[in-house]
Amino acid sequence: KQARTPKFSTRAYTRCRLCGRPHSVLRKYGVCRICFRELAYKGEIPGVRKASW
Repeated sequence: KQARTPKFSTRAYTRCRLCGRPHSVLRKYGVCRICFRELAYKGEIPGVRKASW
C-alpha cells in the first residue's frame, strides 16, 4: 500500500522506519516518538540529549 505512489500527493503520509507507526512521526528523524525516545536513551541519535535547564 505504501509502496505505490498515491493518486494525489496529499494522500501520502509518513510512517516510522522502524515499527511502521503512522502517527506521531518526527520528520527530521523519520521515526515515531516511541522509537525516538528509545533510540535517544540508548544514545544512538547523534546530538540528542535529555533537556535540563
